[in-house]
Amino acid sequence: MQHTARTKLPSHYTGFLNAFKTIVKEEGIRGLWNGTVPGLLLTIPYTAVQFVALQQCKEAAAKLGWTDRSSTVVSFASGALAGAAATVASYPFDLLRTTLAAQGEPKVYKGMTSAARAIYKEHGLSGLYRGLGVTLVEIMPYAALQFGLYDAFNKAWDAAAAQRRQRRQQQSSSSSSSSSSSSEELLSSKLEDHKLKSFTCGLAAGLIAKLGSHPLDVAKKRYQVAGLPRSLRYGARVDSRLVVMPLLSCLGEIHAKEGLVGLWKGSVPSIVKAAPAAALTFTAYEALIGVLLAWSDRAAQPAAAAAVTRDLQALPLSGSSSMQAASAGSKR
Repeated sequence: MQHTARTKLPSHYTGFLNAFKTIVKEEGIRGLWNGTVPGLLLTIPYTAVQFVALQQCKEAAAKLGWTDRSSTVVSFASGALAGAAATVASYPFDLLRTTLAAQGEPKVYKGMTSAARAIYKEHGLSGLYRGLGVTLVEIMPYAALQFGLYDAFNKAWDAAAAQRRQRRQQQSSSSSSSSSSSSEELLSSKLEDHKLKSFTCGLAAGLIAKLGSHPLDVAKKRYQVAGLPRSLRYGARVDSRLVVMPLLSCLGEIHAKEGLVGLWKGSVPSIVKAAPAAALTFTAYEALIGVLLAWSDRAAQPAAAAAVTRDLQALPLSGSSSMQAASAGSKR
């Protein structure tokens, strides 16, 4: 029985803090913001397409008989499909962000535009979508976990809040019960805080989703930077032949050369970024939905009043009588 010797390749960075210090030392403070422009350009279409697609998927599920739009199954499936749609719509920016962040010093590309032109010139339009298939394999379970767990945590939070309200009502109706303690009052108020609920549930969902899908994210980034001619001081270059390698073979090669820890490289900064980002995204989304619903209700009130007036004018009365009826109705 043959045993394959595992040779761990040296890495330029030994950890999160070491990477932070080394980047600042070698590339300056600006090095920490490598890939920011394509990252921002990625976020705008990705987030917009994701939430629109999510609602469309939930509406389609409702038409197919899934009456509970926030059920766990619907949330997981809708999240996966929404993540896939958003990824396809914004993928070139993801590729450029990873490429600019990974190139190090000396720079291969001066910026996003030069990187896009060089990749297009060498590989054509398909070069800007290199690694898309692997990215979809990574993003679909990630988005499914994120949205599915968010809805599940929301339901658990609402159940806890309802149970707390019921307990307080029972205590207040009981003549023998004393006033609630300050700690119980504080807990009850926190459970009723919708912004806190969105932030906490989003934070937990984002953390678990990113932690569960991180090995796939590592493989995705290897595909994206395959063949990038960066300095050897950052470690061995990713072989350009990787782009034709199956995903499982890629994961196996990472494990063989770098050990199990290689599949979790960058997990700390990735989670530190993804978890609060998910929390803020869900909080902002829920707040925006609330504002839009309130605005819609206010806009609908004059329209409803106008509709009543038109209905009254359409009654088989003379014009003056119908207007008097409408006026009397409004005064009443």
